[in-house]
Amino acid sequence: MSGLTRSSQVPYKRWKDADNRVHEEQSGNNEPSNEGACTIPKQADLEDKTRSSGMSETFTVEEAVEAIGFGMFQWKLSMLTGVAWMADSMEMMLLSIVAPQLRCEWRLSSWKVAFITAVVFIGMMLSSSLWGNISDKYGRKVCLILCLVWTLYYGLLSAFAPVYGWILVLRGLVGFGLGGAPQSVTLYTEFLPVKTRGISIILLGVFWAVGAVFEVLLAMMIMPTLGWKWLLAFSTFPLVIFAASCCWLPESARFDVLRGREDKALNTLKRIAASNGSSMPTGRLKSNTQTDRGRIRDLFIPEYRKTTLLIWFIWLCSAFSYYGLVLLTTELFQAGSTCSGVTDNSSMEPQCNLECKYLTFNDYEDLLWTTLAEFPGILISAWMIDRIGRKKSMALFFLAFSLCILPLYTCTQRTLLIVFIFIARACITAGWQVAYVYTPEVFPTATRAIGIGTSSGMARVGALVTPFIAQVLLKTSVYLTLSVYLICCLLGTVASWALPLETTGRSLQESTQNTMEQKHMERLHGSETAETSSNTSP
Repeated sequence: MSGLTRSSQVPYKRWKDADNRVHEEQSGNNEPSNEGACTIPKQADLEDKTRSSGMSETFTVEEAVEAIGFGMFQWKLSMLTGVAWMADSMEMMLLSIVAPQLRCEWRLSSWKVAFITAVVFIGMMLSSSLWGNISDKYGRKVCLILCLVWTLYYGLLSAFAPVYGWILVLRGLVGFGLGGAPQSVTLYTEFLPVKTRGISIILLGVFWAVGAVFEVLLAMMIMPTLGWKWLLAFSTFPLVIFAASCCWLPESARFDVLRGREDKALNTLKRIAASNGSSMPTGRLKSNTQTDRGRIRDLFIPEYRKTTLLIWFIWLCSAFSYYGLVLLTTELFQAGSTCSGVTDNSSMEPQCNLECKYLTFNDYEDLLWTTLAEFPGILISAWMIDRIGRKKSMALFFLAFSLCILPLYTCTQRTLLIVFIFIARACITAGWQVAYVYTPEVFPTATRAIGIGTSSGMARVGALVTPFIAQVLLKTSVYLTLSVYLICCLLGTVASWALPLETTGRSLQESTQNTMEQKHMERLHGSETAETSSNTSP
């Protein structure tokens, strides 16, 4: 009887277990049976096994930045990097304000006064690539702190320069430090989501304009009473703010990943998420190490050679035209009448090479109005950059600048002259701001800083050359001078249009190898598509 019962219970038990497994599969309850049957495991068990086997989900820095979004952290970072731009702008504006004072106090000739400006640009030109290399090899934070503290130190020492020779040396060293200021854009760009990247970098230009305006207002208060030495000292104020706040500055998470420091990058991303009140993606931060960073020759691999050369030319045209227009404005106004300036080139000649003329209150007002032209350019570029793209924006602004140069060939009244120069300065400011957006977007993290550094160096070449056109050649021929700037910006239009890649809405590339692989896959996909279409065609 007991044997019969035992034998009848066995099929019942097997049937019951099978019924339970079917019920579990239908209801989604994946708990395993007690008899060791083949059941569906729990999702938590799968995750545990996946983590233990090293196959957990991964995410990139780009995906983390997109998930975190734009928030309080980016606002704080924009303030700190904006201070670096203010410092750069004030040091540039300082040159046009201090020069007349030094001419009178030290009885300097025109070429000596011009060389005070030139030596700053020479320092920037020589150091731009060096700071870019440091930024790509040792970090964006390290580079930015070093170059701006360097600028602060030698900027303060400039205020104690006793003779002309010392002011040349010290201002040249200030220029050497300022060559690294564009790396603030590199750091800022690498923390921005795609959607807000363009307009955020454009609006950094507001700090440049604010710095220039602040410098003029500072000069109006200090120069008549305290003199140029105190102006040099007070002009380092934004650098003091930066030096006091630089401990908060984070290192780029993209750079840390590229250097193999995923733990530091993850901590930085968690810090950003906490500051923005956002959540991090789940999983493990994906590694993407590249040791050969910051090499200039990587800018000339086949995938980047054309882009690099065109970007360098665009930056050169931007600086050449921007600073040229600033100098042309002064020269054309000093001619008294644009009609006489065109018909009689001798009116462009100064009355005396050692003429001593201090800046008046009206001169400061003119400088202020000229500087205010940059605000409309920044706002227009911020409105256009994501609507029509980076390439078209740069091409359009270069073309608009060229069109504003054309009326200067004619006998133009002073009011109209001011209007056209105002619009031209707004356009060239806007175009250069778009170049600041495009350049860090098109180069990968491994060469992004050296790309911006070398581009900035080419801009300083343009800034060095333009005084010989706007001041020296202008005395010989007004038409020829205007034609040089007209042709330059027309070529800038063509170069902008010829850029091979539009970066609007494009994620930042991390390593050179990834970019080469991606472009190789795109070429393979394109050839496969063409082959497929040719095979399917009748």
